[in-house]
Amino acid sequence: MALPGSKSLTNRALVLAALSDGPSVVRRALRSRDTELMATALSRLGSTVVTTDEDWLVFPSSLRGGAVDCGLAGTVMRFVPPMAALAKGEVSFDGDPHARTRPMSGVLDALRALGATVDDGGRGTLPFTVSGTGRLRGGAVTIDASASSQFVSALLLAGARFDEGVSVRHVGPPVPSLPHIEMTVACLREHGVEVITGPDTWSVPRSTVRATDVVIEPDLSNAAPFLMLAMTSRGRVRVPGWPRRTTQAGDALRDLLSRMGAEVSLDDAGLTVTGGQSILGVDADLHDVGELAPAMAALCALAVTPSRLRGIAHIRGHETDRLAALSAELRGLGAAVTEHQDGLSFEPAALHGGTFHTYADHRMAHAAVVVGSAVDDVLVEDVETTAKTFPGFADVWAELVR
Repeated sequence: MALPGSKSLTNRALVLAALSDGPSVVRRALRSRDTELMATALSRLGSTVVTTDEDWLVFPSSLRGGAVDCGLAGTVMRFVPPMAALAKGEVSFDGDPHARTRPMSGVLDALRALGATVDDGGRGTLPFTVSGTGRLRGGAVTIDASASSQFVSALLLAGARFDEGVSVRHVGPPVPSLPHIEMTVACLREHGVEVITGPDTWSVPRSTVRATDVVIEPDLSNAAPFLMLAMTSRGRVRVPGWPRRTTQAGDALRDLLSRMGAEVSLDDAGLTVTGGQSILGVDADLHDVGELAPAMAALCALAVTPSRLRGIAHIRGHETDRLAALSAELRGLGAAVTEHQDGLSFEPAALHGGTFHTYADHRMAHAAVVVGSAVDDVLVEDVETTAKTFPGFADVWAELVR
């Protein structure tokens, strides 16, 4: 089955295109709620983003004030405020009710330290307003990015346009999802921006963001439920176009699923996963690949040996508290799951049918369909929440499992 483009790469490409020195093309862009929210946000700030075809055209312009709807997109609520600090005028930000619970202080406090005017009523969450003068001093800033790697990426993406560039130093517990920062660094370098990295430090000198046409890779994290279907059905699933080298967190599925008993092979035809006779439990630190945790939790609930998923306390601050939600929903279907501060543990148990609530969270829907592929009478509430990163997910899934 073919995957749509990566949401993470599409939204980074759109931001850099809007900050660049000329028009550019984002080829094979993902068309989903999150990326359309980003395209609209950039348009509100002055760019022209043409999304009528598979390849999206971006014509940058002087940044101006406006109103941004973040929906439930972390990349919009974190990546766009540093651009807003470069705009002339006020830019207001708000989003879905769930979005108002997601942490934002890492970005907002950093922007204040770099010279921006930000009014969030002291909440550190949406809604807030950034008042720009057309430029931002920038410079060095120390932040705690342990809640989200997006705090670092947000500052780096716009940093080349700050008067003094930007130098970000992280102090605190380890930054989660480091591959996403590596993705940001790679995207910046592709646009001709120098990035200097060190232990918990990232610096971007002031420079021109070069207009560059980019091609978006398939979204590897979206492959999780489909590859796991090979294991729950003892069948085989192939994903064409799987890159041999990538910064995407989803590439960790190759190792994780192999450890859980699947046969995994990568060749010119793509990635192929073949299910074994049983699903084995796993002890895995998912700190750097937390977006895979919901689907992995579902697979662990189906395993014949115990499992422990650790290092993922930060996913409590995603679209929902994913650890609490996973524990509640899997336990409701009979899973022997224990919630820990930084993860989940599982003992083998016989699961049964029931309703699996998704909390308006596409990754929770991934977990639900994985369980439903192995357990009769599982009702997935609001599977269409997957449109956040994979429009048409339900139709593709139904075609494979029929």
